Amino acid sequence: MSPVVVIGAGPQGLAAAAHLLERGLEPLVLESGATAASAVAEWGHVRLFSPWTELTDAASRRLLEPTGWSAPTQGYPTGAQWIEQYLAPLADALGDRVRSGTRVVGVGRRGRDLSVDGGRAEQPFVVHIERADGTEERIEASAVIDASGTWRTPNPAGADGLPALGERAAIEAGLMEHRMPASEDASTLAGRHVVVVGNGHSAATTIGILSRVAKREPGTRITWVLRRGTIGNTFGGGSADELPERGALGQRAKQAVEEGLVDLVTGFRTERIEIEDGQAVLVAEDGRRLDPAARIFVATGFRPELSFLSEVRLDLDMRMQAPSRIAAEVDPNLHSCGSIRATGATDLEQPDPGLYIVGAKSYGRAPTFLALTGFEQVRSVVAAIAGDREAAERVDLVLPDTGVCGGAGLFDAPAAGR
Repeated sequence: MSPVVVIGAGPQGLAAAAHLLERGLEPLVLESGATAASAVAEWGHVRLFSPWTELTDAASRRLLEPTGWSAPTQGYPTGAQWIEQYLAPLADALGDRVRSGTRVVGVGRRGRDLSVDGGRAEQPFVVHIERADGTEERIEASAVIDASGTWRTPNPAGADGLPALGERAAIEAGLMEHRMPASEDASTLAGRHVVVVGNGHSAATTIGILSRVAKREPGTRITWVLRRGTIGNTFGGGSADELPERGALGQRAKQAVEEGLVDLVTGFRTERIEIEDGQAVLVAEDGRRLDPAARIFVATGFRPELSFLSEVRLDLDMRMQAPSRIAAEVDPNLHSCGSIRATGATDLEQPDPGLYIVGAKSYGRAPTFLALTGFEQVRSVVAAIAGDREAAERVDLVLPDTGVCGGAGLFDAPAAGR
């Protein structure tokens, strides 16, 4: 029988493989990066706001424990620690079922393009891949779990969802980055003007890293740019958040603003970036201009990469680009107070039977994803693929309350490193 292809060897993709093995199904995990969890490695210097007890998956623990591995239970790991102590051992345990340096460029049904109905559901999936050396291959799959995430498709600084005029030039000049700086990188900006664009935990994390530099070097200036006209829930739920470190993250950013380390600018919708004397100048649609900056860090969220799914049938919300059954709940335009419910196979299955979108990608453009959510998703999805509808429909998770209304900025990954 053809394997179940899992796209992406991040936390959810590796967990999906562990669940498939436990169900007697053969996984094949395809990872575009050089190693498993390569996206996590790019923010390995940053501490997560979820504790260790919420960052390992049950089936993965059962796979690892016979090797002598013990689940970490204390503290909040950095991304690098998450890899070293859990994700890398899990990838090793899965062995050659994980193929790194393998980019998925297309998914379809054998012999059926997108428009063909006849016999479609009876045909296996075909997954087209390109290896790092440029060679190509076509793999048949009994089912496909897309856990490719959104990390490598960040939203631009431009307020209309498109890159601002001059944005690409600013990136090429090394003046703008879509990442969170490491402490040593931030230290090179001491005594200079730095701009952070975005509202949410990635932005708050960046503010926390930079504000520590500003405390040590009083000449350092930080401008925090929000598109929204009011501060709203920028600082999160504080002590009302059931994930204490998530609540504390926003409060640290708030303190930096109150101490005058950060200048908060609201209602600033970036239209263009100009380069003046080797520095970048943000210009808003209303004509406002920020002072020239040595560096701009863009933390405006992420979006799903859908191009390689163009020949399979998708039911996605037109605004959030998330599966339609969950879009209204994760949509920050609509979602109000408290936690988002756990989601499972019924929510995530696409019109081509056997195709599922899981992990951060399942939330489309919404900034609300937690690792716990992904582990529950893959448990349910794999149960459905195995034909265990009772387990697929069961909900084994209650998510922690955010302590805020409005739902924005709750992406679970980096919290402020300390």
